[in-house]
Amino acid sequence: MQESSYPGRYWHALPDGRIQCDLCPRDCRLHEGQRGACFVRMRQGEQMVLTTYGRSSGFCIDPIEKKPLNHFYPGSSVLSFGTAGCNLACKFCQNWDISKSRDMDRLMDQASPEAIASEALRHGCKSVAFTYNDPVIFAEYAMDVADACHARGVQTVAVTAGYMHDQPRRDFYAKMDAANVDLKAFTEAFYFKLTGSHLQPVLDTLVYLKRETDVWFEITTLLIPGHNDSDEEVTAMSQWILKELGADVPLHFSAFHPDHKMQDVPATPPATLVRARNMALEAGLHYVYTGNVHHIEGDTTYCPDCHAPLIVRDWYQIKQYRLAADGHCPDCGTAVNGRFAAQAGNFGRKRIPIAMHA
Repeated sequence: MQESSYPGRYWHALPDGRIQCDLCPRDCRLHEGQRGACFVRMRQGEQMVLTTYGRSSGFCIDPIEKKPLNHFYPGSSVLSFGTAGCNLACKFCQNWDISKSRDMDRLMDQASPEAIASEALRHGCKSVAFTYNDPVIFAEYAMDVADACHARGVQTVAVTAGYMHDQPRRDFYAKMDAANVDLKAFTEAFYFKLTGSHLQPVLDTLVYLKRETDVWFEITTLLIPGHNDSDEEVTAMSQWILKELGADVPLHFSAFHPDHKMQDVPATPPATLVRARNMALEAGLHYVYTGNVHHIEGDTTYCPDCHAPLIVRDWYQIKQYRLAADGHCPDCGTAVNGRFAAQAGNFGRKRIPIAMHA
């Protein structure tokens, strides 16, 4: 398959003849023909090009709770897709076969933004998610898909590590309705050693989302035994979220399994997730969930005031939905933050791969 190239935004020429990518804090400086750390942004002549525009590693219909988003139209279906490459270098990456791919020929599914929006509509999906690898690196494609989706009444979701510069961040999130941001840890040492990046730009993204946008967002932290699961770190992170973002931002603690370059680290015990959830709740956060384990209590949305169970989930299946149509607790009237419909969707636990009709 011939490699495509699409004019990229967010770069400038340097006095020494190189060009610098301004999309993310890596600030890659490129000679002719060189690629950035993400592998998919490349210098071609006197410009930056995106080599994966219009190409995907596959399309699948998922439950929205799998992103994970528990407060964004629960029970609805989402058309999910990604491309290849990533601007982080996480040693624990659980999609490494996609994010670390150097084989552009793997991107066999080609789809225009209009085709993706039409396919989402055809399958009854409430939203389209940019996921599997980080949409930051294919921002131009994701933003064009978002425009096509919005023109058809389909919402958009970014599943991202949040590692980007301010101006592209503003442009990108102006097109998104919801996001799940990976807060991979709460120490600079972890970010530097295990992801090849830095903590502060991610915190900046979270603060920006809260203070300057209407994007609904939730946070996920993959707890890795011995690396980011200490009581001190979980407490410090929870307290920062409470102070800077507020009590109503949902937080998901997810279980690690040995993968990629961390096969010698054991899987996260379910008890670690339960402990972290309890600590975050004690710190004052209202909505804390557990992921990648079977834990109905950790899947359930409770009223932050009277603690009545309002959305009971078993894995991704909604067993009970008691929210009033206006998103309030029917028992005490407390508002539950999120984007809710009068009734939950009933997509359930299915995962449906689909072929794109170009």
